[in-house]
Amino acid sequence: MSRPPCRWWLIGAALFLSSACLPPARSCAAETAGSAALVGLERPMFEYFWENADPRTGLIPDRVPSSAYASIAGLGFGLTAYVIGAERHYVTRAAALARALELLRTLSRAPAQHGIFYHFIDLETLRPTWDSDVSPVDSSFLFGGVIVAESYFDGPSAQERQLRALAQRLLDRADWQWAAPRPPAIAMDWGRRRGFADYDWIGYNEAMLMYILAIGSRTHPLPAAAWSAYTAGYRRSWGVHQGYRYLGFGPLFGHEFSQVWIDFRGIADPFMRAHGIDYFINSRRAVLAQRRYAIEDPDRWRDYGADIWGLSASDGPGDERSEVDGTVRKFWGYEARGDDGDAPDDGTLAPLAVVAALPFAPQRVEAAITELKARFGARIYGRYGFVDAFNPSFGRSGWFDHAYVAIDTGAALAMLENYRSGLIWNLARRNHEIVRGLRRAGFSGGWLTAAGTAQAPARHARAAATSGRPAGSR
Repeated sequence: MSRPPCRWWLIGAALFLSSACLPPARSCAAETAGSAALVGLERPMFEYFWENADPRTGLIPDRVPSSAYASIAGLGFGLTAYVIGAERHYVTRAAALARALELLRTLSRAPAQHGIFYHFIDLETLRPTWDSDVSPVDSSFLFGGVIVAESYFDGPSAQERQLRALAQRLLDRADWQWAAPRPPAIAMDWGRRRGFADYDWIGYNEAMLMYILAIGSRTHPLPAAAWSAYTAGYRRSWGVHQGYRYLGFGPLFGHEFSQVWIDFRGIADPFMRAHGIDYFINSRRAVLAQRRYAIEDPDRWRDYGADIWGLSASDGPGDERSEVDGTVRKFWGYEARGDDGDAPDDGTLAPLAVVAALPFAPQRVEAAITELKARFGARIYGRYGFVDAFNPSFGRSGWFDHAYVAIDTGAALAMLENYRSGLIWNLARRNHEIVRGLRRAGFSGGWLTAAGTAQAPARHARAAATSGRPAGSR
């Protein structure tokens, strides 16, 4: 049954507003003066990736301090960080190119199954650590960084041509058909002893980028039906959460990680078109809902409020029980925390997940960044920016992490840059696999309508075209 014309107008208006919700164009000076919360926030996060890369392999630790292994997803965020560092002149373009090329050379000889990488690998030997699984979704975050590096280093020099060749080889090796033993859905992971997990990536979560890359692959593509299989699980999570109607996923990272690389503003698949929004708007509602949850604070954790929030996958104080204001509570170590019944809340907050939400709700996020730094200071903010997590409810004086984690630091860095310039979104727009995957999955509208008809020109103009800000703005 066809919808009345007014319904289509409302859908179009919603999609337009999603693409226009970032702040208006402004000069670098105005940006600095008007966004005090953001001053100095980006470079320390970049330095995490630059200072800690292994000098022999180029691999970046999963966490600092004391990590002898790399997360394959963290390497994708590292490649993305190198592009940001070159564009912001934190390092020279030549230095960033050398680092990215070294990392791609290492990855070209790292162990993998059918081009899909193990979740964690040793910094020196490249061997999988512990009994690490082959992870399609973490590999997709690596490929997001590979795509950004390939798009950014677009010059004619021998080194840049070599980087692009290595990048394309890594993308082409990924056998997404192998990763879908129950086609067309992609399995959660593969273990050396047990084979494939007996469940698949279905339903709204962080796996959108993975499916788009798999469907858009030029060598081992999954059919368009893979997106339908993935979205078939949406009915479990679409609904009203904290007064907002959207696709729910409790931890913030599920709303953020894929959108580090894919600009969902103004484009929609059949599900989102039917509901009159896009995934960017969906993430905005999720952020606002989590903030409202913190204001209501149903479990009465300490310090939750309008500017103190941020539930995501993060470190935690440990798997133990402790008394909070006269009541014994359960706490966890590393855990995916959220504001719904599917993910626990033990009072642990992840400030980097708040920073990564900046494009979705800039005013609310900037207020939260300001308050977090003012209230907790050096206990949660140090050499590489925000630590991974803290819990003001644990024990007498709270628990404060000492670790910085690559994937969380990298997501925050990239989304901050997307908010400031649109750089990463615009570079990924140029990638044929992403454009082809989106179109095959049924996305249309917005920037996707013109994608492929003309490549954007110089690098600075690419960033400006995405954000509406002046070319070359710092």
